[in-house]
Amino acid sequence: MVESVESAPPFLDRHGRMLGSLRLSVTDRCNLRCQYCMPAASYDWLPREDLLSFEELRRLAALFVSLGADQVRLTGGEPLLRRDLPDLVRKLSGIPGLRDLALTTNGLLLAPLAAPLRAAGLQRITVSLDTLRPDVFERVSRRKGHAEVLAGIDAALAAGFRGLKLDCVVMRGMNDDEIPALLDYARAHGAELRFIEYMDVGGAQHWKPERVVPAAEILQHIQRAFGPVSGGGAQGAAPSTPWRLQDGTPFGIIASMSAPFCGACVRSRVTADGHWFHCLYAREGFDLRAPLRAGLSDKELAEFIGARWRERDMQGALDRLRAGSHGAGEGDAHYEMHVRGG
Repeated sequence: MVESVESAPPFLDRHGRMLGSLRLSVTDRCNLRCQYCMPAASYDWLPREDLLSFEELRRLAALFVSLGADQVRLTGGEPLLRRDLPDLVRKLSGIPGLRDLALTTNGLLLAPLAAPLRAAGLQRITVSLDTLRPDVFERVSRRKGHAEVLAGIDAALAAGFRGLKLDCVVMRGMNDDEIPALLDYARAHGAELRFIEYMDVGGAQHWKPERVVPAAEILQHIQRAFGPVSGGGAQGAAPSTPWRLQDGTPFGIIASMSAPFCGACVRSRVTADGHWFHCLYAREGFDLRAPLRAGLSDKELAEFIGARWRERDMQGALDRLRAGSHGAGEGDAHYEMHVRGG
């Protein structure tokens, strides 16, 4: 049980952005090795004793919600690798004031877990789907399992998840020729597809600017196949710019490289071992596990979190775009996408 934390005005950072959304990693481990996330052959995983327990994850989530973050998204690594994940979902779904509880997954283990997660209180699921071709799936992920991902999507729909989102990282020469086919697949399944520009995040990947397919080019592919589209207006705090086909089919484009959404970003992320990062590109984070396990009260932790958020100045992708500085960084494991929850 989280102590009563005295209510306060919305916490705003130095750019006037609220503390609105928390991405909560439950593991750094993954059963794929996708090129845009963790392409190395092997990794040194976080020590198991360093991972936050379900009770610690619940306590931190409740603290963030008490400070205004009414959205929590479970991430990894691959979150479905965390044993007994429906139990954590059940703990989180009971947090007062939590408006939206979601999960991002590669879908490989989703089929048997979709119904238990739904029953536990999970509201939304986003599944990564970069291709409809098994051979391309193996090239991107360096693993087999394409059929299991498709089965997971079917299971999520059968379990009653509505507003299902599918995320596709578009890479030139890899899957950019599938843009219309993927959109057709999403339309047939009543899902919203979001195309994501290939990002230069993490120290281990071999990102190259020529592999990025910018949002404008993605739109050209779609308009050639489906005709004029509508939308493209203000996206608010959401990372995805909303669009619609002529028949009303929704889709989105996350222009993380060509038109970063940093100015409206209200999200931050906590790693599975309790490090809090203000930005996906942040070099430094704040260790919340140490004070959590040292016995700090909820009030003390809330004051610490609030003070750090007010100091937040990062606009990582936007700053890199303005400086013309791209390419993966080098550093410890906490810089990697699979550790801090991409």
